[in-house]
Amino acid sequence: MLLYFVAFIDRVNIGFAAFTMNKAVGLTPEEFGLGAGIFFLGYFLCEIPSNLILQRVGARRWIARVMITWSLISGAMIFVRGPAGFYVLRFLLGVAEAGFFPGIILYLGTWFPQRRRAVVTGWFMAAAPASTALGSLLSGALVQIHRFAGLAGWQLMFLSEALPALLLGFAVLRFLTDSPADAEWLAEDQRTWLLRTMEEERSATAPASHETVWRALADKRVILLCIVYFGTSAGFYTLGIWAPQIVKNLGLSTTQVSLVTAAPAALAVVVMLLWARHSDRTGERSWHIAVPCALAACGFLLAATNGGIWRILLALTLMNAGIGASKPPLWSMPTLFLAGPAAAAGLAAINAVGNLGGFAGPTLIGWLRGMSGNFTVGLIFIAGLLLASALLILAVARPTPPRQETEHA
Repeated sequence: MLLYFVAFIDRVNIGFAAFTMNKAVGLTPEEFGLGAGIFFLGYFLCEIPSNLILQRVGARRWIARVMITWSLISGAMIFVRGPAGFYVLRFLLGVAEAGFFPGIILYLGTWFPQRRRAVVTGWFMAAAPASTALGSLLSGALVQIHRFAGLAGWQLMFLSEALPALLLGFAVLRFLTDSPADAEWLAEDQRTWLLRTMEEERSATAPASHETVWRALADKRVILLCIVYFGTSAGFYTLGIWAPQIVKNLGLSTTQVSLVTAAPAALAVVVMLLWARHSDRTGERSWHIAVPCALAACGFLLAATNGGIWRILLALTLMNAGIGASKPPLWSMPTLFLAGPAAAAGLAAINAVGNLGGFAGPTLIGWLRGMSGNFTVGLIFIAGLLLASALLILAVARPTPPRQETEHA
């Protein structure tokens, strides 16, 4: 959770950097939107290979490598001098971070039984809205620094927010345990129970789940989740990257923008965890994805009406809570029918293809804003993608029956 907290700050802090960086280095709205989204092209190209490597060499070494390389690239953003450098570093940041998120989902799947997985995934993913809440305040404060040690505020922000990822990369090497079998901090009876429980789940998984990587990539359920996740990612990163500038249009100061974007994100953490718990308790996944997607779509439509501060606050609350709550149930579905290398490839494919929405959303918003001078059409389009995700998961996916508890806690 701490790793994802830092990762997400490094991924979307350009939303606050844009207040001063765009003018300093000469970026138009279209160029900023393209650079913000191009991260996901690098991410897409390297996601599946990265996750297959993680499955082979272990989470400890590979996640440490991811953390260290992305921290160095994120820190190098201080050297951006124009659009070309901005594009290159954002692309490389995507390459460096590829495999982190699905790798963690794969890793959690080796530690927690299916009946607990939405809640556990919810705790992990709650780091994203939490980083929006706390990161907004931190980033907003840093970009307002006029000059320190020869660096502008936006440069100080990139440098200071990259350092924790570097330190955590070395912490991963020291403390992360690759599997329950290696967990010396577990009591012997706990380790035995956990290994037996996870092996029983793997044995009960459909035989096809253990077949080739290519079979997993061609699985209709994987393709479905790719499309659904595309819509949620388009909304997620449009919110993370463009929300500060949308709020700024109300005439607020940078400090006020930080507070307005932080409050709905903090509330989303609570909603996300409660919704994930309800999904685990009922064993249902499809409606637990569709309802939040529809609420988030309402939030984007509300934001497109160009209302005042209270309307924007309500819109941001619906966006943050809806998108956040949809993700734990969604990421609990693939491990119901995938295992082994097929799971590594399937999870990476869902994240890679789905996160192309993270390229499409911010890029489209920037292009349409440059043409029209406002965010209205782009926000309506993102609302349409989220609504399509809601309808698709209901039209095709089948509910997951509740699982029975075992006697061990």
